[in-house]
Formats: sequence, structure tokens, C-alpha cells
Amino acid sequence: MESKASQVILYASTVIILLFVVFIVLLFGFFQKRKNLLLEEQEQNKKRFEREIAETQIEIREETLRNISWELHDNIGQLLTLAKIQLQSATANNLDEVSETITKGLTEVRALSKLINPEAIKNMNLKDAVQLEIDRFNRLNYIKSTFKVSGKEQKIDKKASIIMFRILQEFFSNTIKHSKASNLNVCINFNKNGLEIIAKDDGVGFSTIKNKSNGIGLQNIKNRAKLIGAFAVFTSEVNKGTSLKIRYKL
Repeated sequence: MESKASQVILYASTVIILLFVVFIVLLFGFFQKRKNLLLEEQEQNKKRFEREIAETQIEIREETLRNISWELHDNIGQLLTLAKIQLQSATANNLDEVSETITKGLTEVRALSKLINPEAIKNMNLKDAVQLEIDRFNRLNYIKSTFKVSGKEQKIDKKASIIMFRILQEFFSNTIKHSKASNLNVCINFNKNGLEIIAKDDGVGFSTIKNKSNGIGLQNIKNRAKLIGAFAVFTSEVNKGTSLKIRYKL
């Protein structure tokens, strides 16, 4: 009887050990599969992020080329035409006017050279890039614009800067083309928790309920912000303007 009981115990123990081994193998396989899926998802997210960065850089270049085209036609072209007219009727009394017009043209050419130089844009930080846009709006009288930076300036990841700058460019473009705004105000606030950017216009605004999927491309901007771990919020009311707030943890 004892021998039979021992065999039963041994058999039961063997079964339990085998079941335990099978359970461990299955558990290991499950976690290994989960790990592989996470690694694959991380790789896909990385590729998506790099693709978004590349697309954003292309969009910035295209926007820059459009700006150059506008400046050549609307600003520098007009200054050169004015200088030509002034020279044709130049006298000793209006030479100062001719000189002033030519000086303005040279200033515009120098400003334009910053936009043409891809290395200058590539190596420019977020603050300087935004300042360049604001200066251009004021110089060309597109819209009365102000730009303010507060707090202790901190280093921002280069790729995150590219994404945030493009988001702001989209907002600026919408403001100038569609908002009928007179004023544009931009603030970059550095604090202990990170970075907060606020851009606001006083234009016609729009209903965020009726324009969930169109207009300025709200979802596109939110998705881009999400890629860099930022949070973008739009606030707009009809006839009360539109504001964009971006929060980014440094």
C-alpha cells in the first residue's frame, strides 16, 4: 500500500511539475510576444515621428519659399520700382528720398537672405525663428504683431522645436489669410514645469463645435503636438478671435 501511495504521490508531483513548467513556458512566451509587440510599436512610432519631422521640414521650406515669393513681389519689387521712378525724376532736392528707398530695399534683401539660407533656418532656435516671422509681419504690414518671451530660457529639443514652429506657422497663416484680424500676440513662457506658448489674434474667430474637422486643421495640429509629448488647445468664439496654447515639458 505504501509503495502504491508513493507511486501516486510521485505521479502527482510529476504532473504538477510538468504543468508548472508548461505554465512558465506559456507565461514566458506570452511576455516575450508582448515585449516584441511593444518593441515593434516603438519602432513604428519612431519611424512615424521621423517621417513627420521630415514632412514638417519640407512644409517649412515650402512656406519659406512662398514667403520669399511674396516679399520679392509685394515688397522688394515695389521698393525697386519706387527707386526707379525716383531716379528718373531725381533732383538735388530729392536725392535723400532715393537714398532712403534704396536703403529700405537693402534692408529687405538682408532680411530675405536669412530665409533663403537653409542652414540659418536649420540652426535657428524656436525663439529666433518666431521672432523672424513676427518681424516680417510687421515689416510688410500684414498684421500688427507682438512677441514676448518670459522666464529663464532653456534649451529645447531641436526636433520638438521644428514641430512647434510649424504648428505656429499654421496658426499664423490661418490668422493672416482668414481671420481678418488686426492684431496678433505671441508669448513664450519658460517655467519650472516646461514651456508654454500662447498665440492669439483678434479676428472673426469660429465655432469650435461646427469646425471640428476643418478650418485650421485642428486635429492635424493636435496630432503633431502629441508626437513630441506636447498638448495643444484651441479656444475660439465667433467675433472674439482665436487663441492657441501649446504646453511642452522640457
